[in-house]
Amino acid sequence: MNQIKKTPKLGYTTGTCAQAAAKGAVLMLAGRRIIKKVNIETPSSKRLNLKLIEQKIGKNFASCAVVKDSGDDPDVTDGIKIFAKVRYCDGKNIIIRGGRGIGKVTKPGLAVKIGESAINPVPIKMITRELLPFLPQDKGIEAIISAPEGARIAKQTFNSNLGIFGGISIIGTTGIVEPKSTSAYQRSLSLQLNVLTASRYTDVVLILGYVGEQYCKNKSLDKNLIIKIGDHVGYMLKECAQKKIKRVLLAGHIGKLIKIANGQFDTNIKYGDNRVETIGRFARNCGAGKEVIARILKQKTAEATIDILRENNLSGVFHEIAKKVMAQMNKLTKGKLACRCALLSLKSEELL
Repeated sequence: MNQIKKTPKLGYTTGTCAQAAAKGAVLMLAGRRIIKKVNIETPSSKRLNLKLIEQKIGKNFASCAVVKDSGDDPDVTDGIKIFAKVRYCDGKNIIIRGGRGIGKVTKPGLAVKIGESAINPVPIKMITRELLPFLPQDKGIEAIISAPEGARIAKQTFNSNLGIFGGISIIGTTGIVEPKSTSAYQRSLSLQLNVLTASRYTDVVLILGYVGEQYCKNKSLDKNLIIKIGDHVGYMLKECAQKKIKRVLLAGHIGKLIKIANGQFDTNIKYGDNRVETIGRFARNCGAGKEVIARILKQKTAEATIDILRENNLSGVFHEIAKKVMAQMNKLTKGKLACRCALLSLKSEELL
């Protein structure tokens, strides 16, 4: 019997939460009555009916919150409250500011200027659209967006890498969160490159995970140059070439980089796993005998092959793998980057 696949549950962004909360708050400010739900249209034209909580109406303000729902996406902001407090103010404009738990931008290269709250242009546009119908002729409207848990949650995000400190960002170009969105993760990596190039850096160190991270610490490499990219090697190399980075150092465990030597630029296991077999092929090309190759092929991990190669005076295999990785990097980027790699063991030592 065929199994019916469950349709992934979509979520909505922090930008959508801020938009809905702002609409709820301005409705309560204008109507002087509690609103329980609001209908909004996201930037992608999807309509949502969202519940409001913690509604308050004061003398010259109204506020409420929306609980962030990330759907089936493993987002660290899932379940947090995004508040909007709306009041009338002097002037005839709409002012949108970040409050408690919303980060401040400290580096160039982002869509938000240095010193401003990390509320991105699309959410600003959507919040403004909700407030505009309620703008009096002789007054302005101020909306303060906050997230009381933002400072804590931000420590689990990429914000510090982007130069955003003190809280989360209010983001979302479509308003909708797609489950396990690879594109969203890749956009965050690309933003880190933007921050780096805006500061006129032309070198970058791409690390795949913890092993590369420790290597960089041991080498005391400039933290500003380091971007942790996970499995997205090919994507980030192309981004580096496009954004006119000149030099790239790729640092990662042999078990990951051997895949790149084999032409696999997304190193996630779902795209293939011929690590030990590929190491065996390199060993054969470097003169390894049948018994040594047989021992290599019996191993379950790439790490386990390291001692076998060293015991049999085959450390030259590491050099050949690194050379092939760099050749593949150059081929992918069409020679636009000066490419180096650091082939590492689990102890973060370079295998050369």
